Amino acid sequence: MGRQLSFSIFRYNPNIPGDAPRMQEYKLEEYEGMTLFVALNDIREKLDPTLMFDFVCRAAICGSCAMMINGRPGLACKTMTGTLPSRINLMPLPVFKLIGDLSVDTGTWFRNLQVRTESWIHTNKKFDPEALEVRMENKTAEAIYEPERCIECGCCVASCITANIRDDFLGATGINRVGRFLIDPRDERTDAEYFEVVGSEEGAFGCVGLMACDDNCPIELPLQQQLAFVRRKMAQAGLKLDLKGMKIS
Repeated sequence: MGRQLSFSIFRYNPNIPGDAPRMQEYKLEEYEGMTLFVALNDIREKLDPTLMFDFVCRAAICGSCAMMINGRPGLACKTMTGTLPSRINLMPLPVFKLIGDLSVDTGTWFRNLQVRTESWIHTNKKFDPEALEVRMENKTAEAIYEPERCIECGCCVASCITANIRDDFLGATGINRVGRFLIDPRDERTDAEYFEVVGSEEGAFGCVGLMACDDNCPIELPLQQQLAFVRRKMAQAGLKLDLKGMKIS
């Protein structure tokens, strides 16, 4: 027989009048290969069909099943129950709007982030669908691919003290996103234009340096390295400020 697991899970459905936030207890017998996602699915199928949580891929690709696991953000599908104590506390990610129980709306938050960081290639070149793909050095392509691995799970945002205090902070994922375009040779934005996006306390200079984002990224993105790169670039851009015209040369 496996261990007896005790789950304390946050329950609250804001769409039900009179419903109040509470912690609810469940018990399951652990078996080999059990992930936290499997355990939650067992609870919903066998014990409580009203339990709400998100999932899509079950392979740590979509980021949907992120939640607070014993106080730390993580992916339910990637977390083996065998790595946890027998008592497991589950809460929804902070910062994001609560849908119900463990389900939060990361989609709207990340959509707004994409707009704020202008996450698309800025170029004056006319698109030619018949033209060959623009060639790129392998080293550059690999450097761009690394930040592109972000699955937008929200773990870095949930663990960030600044994001928990300020709802206008871009977070590590936003800074990571800007860093990706800074090294893309196809993007024609100037340092002045990038400074407008991320050169403030809402962006690269709002981080207090605790690096919980780097510690809790489930796919181990080099967020500390990205922050240092973007902050350095924006500091250099800021030093070029024309104080009279408040412009960057």
